[in-house]
Amino acid sequence: QVHVVESGGGLVQAGGSLRLSCVASGRAFSSYAMAWFRQAPGKEREFVAFINRSGAITTYADSVKGRFTISRDNAKNTMYLQMNSLTPEDAAVYYCAADYSGRNYREGSAYAYWGQGTQVMVSS
Repeated sequence: QVHVVESGGGLVQAGGSLRLSCVASGRAFSSYAMAWFRQAPGKEREFVAFINRSGAITTYADSVKGRFTISRDNAKNTMYLQMNSLTPEDAAVYYCAADYSGRNYREGSAYAYWGQGTQVMVSS
């Protein structure tokens, strides 16, 4: 069993930055890959970024590539999402997903555990 809790959301002006955190507990943190997803009002949940167990492999949605950085600190049981150059299109609830199953990492069904989400709002 894995329990994950996101934090760090808030209101930021367009062009600004935020750093989201996801703290996990339960199984050994370094034993599973993780990802960030987001869901804007009226839209489907979408993949944002993926990171493997060691943090050596990362991948991003095209919409955030070059602006967002996913990372993890296995000693602190924490995954991060550094978000720069935010636009109103980035506004959403951001979710941490844990325990990647090995299927398509861009699909939410590939993860067994989810946090409650943290709200990101971007003013224009």
